[in-house]
Amino acid sequence: MLNLGNFRAATCSGISRRAFVQLGASVPAVLGVAGLPSTVEAALKGRARSVIFVWLWGAPSHLDTFDPKPDAPSDVRGPFAAIETRTPGLRFTELLPRLASCSDLYSVIRSHVTFAPGHPDAGTWGLTGFAENPAPAHPNFGSIVARHRGSRGSLPPFVMVGRGIPRDVVRIVEGWGGGRLGGSVDPFMISCSAEGHAEIPSLKLLDDLTPTRLADRRQLLDTLDVAQRKLDGTAAALGDADWSQNFRRAYGLLTQPAARDAFDLSRESESTREQYGFTGFGQSCLLARRLVETGVPYVQVNWSEYVEAMTPNCDFGWDTHIYNFELLQDRHCPIFDRAMSTLLADLKQRGLLDSTLVVAMGEFGRTPKISNRAARDHWPNCYSSLWAGAGVAGGRVIGASDAQARAPVTNPITPVMVGATIAEFAGMDTQARAEMNVLPGGTVIHELV
Repeated sequence: MLNLGNFRAATCSGISRRAFVQLGASVPAVLGVAGLPSTVEAALKGRARSVIFVWLWGAPSHLDTFDPKPDAPSDVRGPFAAIETRTPGLRFTELLPRLASCSDLYSVIRSHVTFAPGHPDAGTWGLTGFAENPAPAHPNFGSIVARHRGSRGSLPPFVMVGRGIPRDVVRIVEGWGGGRLGGSVDPFMISCSAEGHAEIPSLKLLDDLTPTRLADRRQLLDTLDVAQRKLDGTAAALGDADWSQNFRRAYGLLTQPAARDAFDLSRESESTREQYGFTGFGQSCLLARRLVETGVPYVQVNWSEYVEAMTPNCDFGWDTHIYNFELLQDRHCPIFDRAMSTLLADLKQRGLLDSTLVVAMGEFGRTPKISNRAARDHWPNCYSSLWAGAGVAGGRVIGASDAQARAPVTNPITPVMVGATIAEFAGMDTQARAEMNVLPGGTVIHELV
């Protein structure tokens, strides 16, 4: 089901100016299509037609997932056993059996480092390759790809699937969107519930604009014409050209069958949805597959909005300062293992993995030494990631950490290297990045290319 939401901002005298301005002004920002160049030919030079960036917000423990240390002391290795994968010599913890069984589909990097110990600032490093200050922040990797690729058809070039902009308790990640490139390449935000109901929080419809009425162009235009006359100068404030353009974009997205269908998970079979798992993250991964199937260049799937808050509408983040082992065993890893392994298998079965780069990582790792709360805290000095598709060789380990996973013993992989590598796969070579003035100093992770 695609839930377009309601726009309940009318007063007794009609639609409020503030409400209608919110709809009109939000459209180009969330669609990310204004003024984008057409660079289809350049994009075709890259290996990746699309990118799925899985953002494990809150920071998974690398020791309890992709980089176990079974020979380390007990206060480092933790309670989980290490199991063999399909790749000779590569072992994961016992919490990831499905991913272990398909390790031939992806490579694991075990030598990441970052430069901030807190969630929002490390989040900006992880999504942009740079610190959040001085402001404005550098652009999200997805915004860079969106600007390079431009808009094709009615779907936006950068979609962020999640319940909101990633944040800790009070502060958002500054690197969530276009940053220095501007709001035109901010991501299109959409959320996905555990039941597979997709909602577009930034596009709020007028009360009398139901999805059924959207199919009738004349009714839609009549409604907008009446609403515009009630705005008391709002059109003049926005500019007539901007006004018409905003609604053409909104109308184009919501009324084109291909655009609506891409967000509608009810079109998937019950068995397919069950394979991904009836969780917010599982259904979000399925939505990501549907979006790249229609050609969306960049999809970021957020594990959660908050790093650790748990409500009926929010998955629990990976910030496991307490109950690390209980949460990983009972919730986090089973959900991730199921959805991620299914996503890779589904992409491969549909012939999409060869043209889709898939990356899964958090903002940093967690402390090798178990804390006095029987958990793990923040650790920016070493962490792991998963890379698949678009020609990435499967069954490989890139980089290595020391005996207790405290630091890399090989060349460290920095956040800007992650961004440069994603850009390279998406068709942006060094010259293209320089011309856009993005990812300065970033080098490609050559072991992946």
